[in-house]
Amino acid sequence: MQLDQFDIQGLSSEQIRLAREKFGENTLKYKQENSVLDALKKLAKEPMILLLLVAALIYFVSGKTGDAIFLASAIIVVSAISLFQDSRSRNALQKLKNLTQPNCKVVRNGEVVEIKSEELVVGDSLIVEEGTSITADGIIVHSNDFSVNESILTGESLPVFKDKEKEDPFIYKGSTVSSGLAIATITSIGNETKLGKIGESLESIKEEKTPLEIQISSFVKNLVIAGTIVFLVVWAINYFHSYDLLDSLLKALTLAMSILPEEVPMAFSAFMAIGAWRLMKMGILVKQMKTVETLGSATVICTDKTGTITENRMSLAKLFTHSTQNISSPDVALAADEKQLITTAMWASEPIPFDPMEIAVHDAYVNLGLKDERPDFKMVHEYPLQGKPPMMTHVFKNNSGKSIIAAKGAPEALMEVCKLTAAERQQVEQAIQTITIEGYRVLGVGESDFEGSEFPGTQQELPFVFKGLVGFYDPPKQHINKVLEDFYQAGIAVKIITGDNAETTTAIARKIDFKGLEQSLTGNELMQLSDTELNEKVNETNIFTRMFPEAKLRIINALKANNQIVAMTGDGVNDGPALKAAHIGVAMGKKGTEIAKQAASLILLEDDLSKMVDAVAMGRRIYTNLKKAIQYIISIHIPIILTVFIPLTLGWVYPNIFSPVHIIFLELIMGPTCSIVFENEPMEKNIMLQKPRPLTTTFFNWKELTTSIIQGLAITAGALFVYQYSVALALDEALTRTLVFLVLITANIFLTLVNRSFYYSVFTTMRYKNNLVFLVIAITATITGLLLFVPPLTAFFGFERVNAAQFFTSAAIGFISVMWYELVKIRTRRKSKINGSAYLHSDHKNNLS
Repeated sequence: MQLDQFDIQGLSSEQIRLAREKFGENTLKYKQENSVLDALKKLAKEPMILLLLVAALIYFVSGKTGDAIFLASAIIVVSAISLFQDSRSRNALQKLKNLTQPNCKVVRNGEVVEIKSEELVVGDSLIVEEGTSITADGIIVHSNDFSVNESILTGESLPVFKDKEKEDPFIYKGSTVSSGLAIATITSIGNETKLGKIGESLESIKEEKTPLEIQISSFVKNLVIAGTIVFLVVWAINYFHSYDLLDSLLKALTLAMSILPEEVPMAFSAFMAIGAWRLMKMGILVKQMKTVETLGSATVICTDKTGTITENRMSLAKLFTHSTQNISSPDVALAADEKQLITTAMWASEPIPFDPMEIAVHDAYVNLGLKDERPDFKMVHEYPLQGKPPMMTHVFKNNSGKSIIAAKGAPEALMEVCKLTAAERQQVEQAIQTITIEGYRVLGVGESDFEGSEFPGTQQELPFVFKGLVGFYDPPKQHINKVLEDFYQAGIAVKIITGDNAETTTAIARKIDFKGLEQSLTGNELMQLSDTELNEKVNETNIFTRMFPEAKLRIINALKANNQIVAMTGDGVNDGPALKAAHIGVAMGKKGTEIAKQAASLILLEDDLSKMVDAVAMGRRIYTNLKKAIQYIISIHIPIILTVFIPLTLGWVYPNIFSPVHIIFLELIMGPTCSIVFENEPMEKNIMLQKPRPLTTTFFNWKELTTSIIQGLAITAGALFVYQYSVALALDEALTRTLVFLVLITANIFLTLVNRSFYYSVFTTMRYKNNLVFLVIAITATITGLLLFVPPLTAFFGFERVNAAQFFTSAAIGFISVMWYELVKIRTRRKSKINGSAYLHSDHKNNLS
């Protein structure tokens, strides 16, 4: 298509500037709530903040101004940490959201250029084609078999055909192009579009909670309920002992603070949002947060061939002319029939080619050295790619009335419409086998001599003459063998789902050491199978050829029925249903259509399948680190709760060993540790040698929960041992409190180091690249030192200076109460070595730090 045929020059630079000044940018702008105010409102409802506020007020009323000021300061610090984490999460999500905005093609200054959708202005000449998302409202000035899906506006999922002569010649923002091509003059942008007036926007889309979110929410809710019950019980016990309402309330609040795990939801949101941001920096765009959670569980990768396994760098490599029965290469002197074959294939391609094969055909046509007839002909009718197997047809006419009707597509489709005899079909099939066995992709080419302007409803009704075959070579990507090896090593099966034929696909599969190339299944064969047969067949078959949307969707659903966690890569309009059905839909950022990108939950910005290996690794890393963080929270909360609860309920000598100021200090240490330190942990080197985690696995499984509980009870035993030891030595309450506090602080430091891995030793994890670990430990140790050796702070916290022997005794007990788990790790590693596990033979580096 030549733009000058339609007298479309588009806007000039000056007209664009004036239009932007007058109408603004093409963005949907709504009155948004103040995000900082929202965060503050949310913060005001947090149980921990409310408890701190109540405790501070009680201290004020009781005349303990210093304690009240400390707790008020703690509210500010806790709020600042929460707001910081919320800000990090929101900023990461906003940047990701901005990257999901589509680009578009426009005619400006007589040239076709690609721009960001927000740069579109009123008056622009927008080009929309099959698979693209329409980014503004406009009126059609030219179209070829153009249809759109306007379900976002009307709810009707069937495509609507449009052209400038119809009653509704408009295109609307938010709809997608189902077929054909159109050029439209933009009439409305941003809030003035039909979609903008309805008020649809990204902000209005609410994602459902994931299984992991539900589990964590349930866990936190149960602890809050338990904390409330214990709070009331302890309040009652204290009140009936002392009949002092405020004092008993303060002691009950101390326990309630120790129970609340407010770090858990903070850690979850931070891990998911920052994880998505880390993926984006790696060239992987996450559209839905739930994908981050699911990535580490992927068991099957369904990938297309062209552009994913291969370079998508097509070159015309083989010609077969039906008239001469000759197979030749286009780089030698060509006969008239061979030149005619290339010319017909060019007319069957898009006038403005964007598909690599069509670009190769257009280039080959130019290289023939013939008179370029493309400017003389105008496309008057188009049959888009359709059918099983698919084909497409274009109809051109020039000013003198001469017609050209050319078709290309799957050879089987062209042979069928050309009504070849059995002998002719055998000759063509022999040629196909000869060409495809070397890995070439083959298209059939046909020509029709249909006369008249009333074209039949389908292209298959046209009378065609078979012209021959054109073969393209698309070499495999250089690193694809390593990518497949990484998938296999991680326990992830790989299946090729392609529209190409079995011979070409198998030839490419053989070159890349693909597993399971011995048998394949075509789309038509697949559709003949019952659901039960397909569920069995889909596990043992790794190559699926001549696929179409319904067949792809059945494969995904069959794999899901077999409890597989499916990742599906795709780029075309016909990949949309399967991408949406897959647990992880992966669209290509460069060659992917907007429909594919909208259906997908993940976008590979560089069209590089190796990034999926990184994405799976990152998903596993995020999940593992989140689990470490929450296990740490459980382990350290148990001794705090029991150290407050047991002396009180059992009536020990010093029943209220800790007050709210001590609890909140411990909370301030734990918060950054779980949500900052563990989030920054690098990937363990064995993580991509393990089998995928089943998605149905409960986050808090009994074995891991038991580990955390035992760790917590061990620390509790150490703290209470020091308590009783101090009492036995007749030490006063302040010194007893100091020694118990030291045990908890020491245990907290070493628990941070031990829980960095539940397999590798501390000496191994010390070499992990995470500077935040030692920074947080250094800050904790420094502040503890200040509390012990700066008299005003020591007095404020009710501590007493300890001597060297007392300090090292408490520190040693805190150390032992945690480090015993290193013996469990040794046993685990020995058992793993005996079982021949790959854990100890990994050469993977911590390259995702």
